[in-house]
Amino acid sequence: MQTLVEDFLQYLRHERGQSDNTAKTYAALLGKFTAWAARQNVTDWHTVDLKHLMAFLQFERMRNVLPAGRGASATSQEDNVADPSPFSAPRGAEREAGRRLSGESVYLEIAALRAFYKFAENEKLLPANLAENLSLPRRWQRLPKALSDDEIKQLLVPERPETKENLCDQAILELAYASGLRLSELKNLRLEQLHLDAGFINVIGKGNKERVVPVGRTAVAALNRYLEAGRPKLVTPKSPANVFLTKRGTPFAAVTLWLHIKNRVARAGVARNITPHMLRHSFATHLLEHGADLRVIQELLGHANISTTEVYTHVTGNRLREIHRKFHPRA
Repeated sequence: MQTLVEDFLQYLRHERGQSDNTAKTYAALLGKFTAWAARQNVTDWHTVDLKHLMAFLQFERMRNVLPAGRGASATSQEDNVADPSPFSAPRGAEREAGRRLSGESVYLEIAALRAFYKFAENEKLLPANLAENLSLPRRWQRLPKALSDDEIKQLLVPERPETKENLCDQAILELAYASGLRLSELKNLRLEQLHLDAGFINVIGKGNKERVVPVGRTAVAALNRYLEAGRPKLVTPKSPANVFLTKRGTPFAAVTLWLHIKNRVARAGVARNITPHMLRHSFATHLLEHGADLRVIQELLGHANISTTEVYTHVTGNRLREIHRKFHPRA
């Protein structure tokens, strides 16, 4: 069964151009099903029936999430439990402390099975798409959290005295807010993608899709200052052409870059728990609040589907209601 999953993952990477993170997510989700199927003595996709898919999803819905801190040993114990009957949850699972798996997680597992089966049917690897009969549950729409104008101003005040590290941090924050880049796009940005004299950068986004994003004057100034006085002091003979480098002259790992942003937020005295993605949300929300067209914002964010961008209309709607309540005499 794993061989067919690997064929699907290769298809995602090489034919669909999906990112490694996307492929890893699909691998993990499908790995849950193949592990469950092995416990049911199902070892071939051709012997999988709709009842197996339904039973697996029921098992997942009933499965409790392991409480934080139980560690790998607890996880391995759950994975290795033999089911007492062909389609039942592990013995004692209903007594295990913890919370149930979220509907969002079940949604992703169904989506992974549907994508896999669609690929297998199209490639004539399986005779039918069993997963097309699985209905996706309704997803709760999580509204993105954005920073206020005052919080953005507080966060982007340059640190003094200047150091090579805080010049790097300043350039990262200014660019993240000015252009709405994802964390992965920031850490992978290379010097040849910068066109600061013309006021734009080329961004390689999800699925290796390229887009052109404008950069504001303040962010251009911060980047130029970093490139002149900060980055040359970080470069080593082995440094790559990544724009942003650690103090060892290496590219940032995602976790390291995330921590840099978190530490800068703490030093700036912003009380809220800010994530790097909130700068991207703030970029989109503030553009929409000041009259930008939704299609333009979709292009700048690199969203493949306008429905992904439409979530920001709900955020600005809340903002408009707040303004109405505050300033209208009969609100």
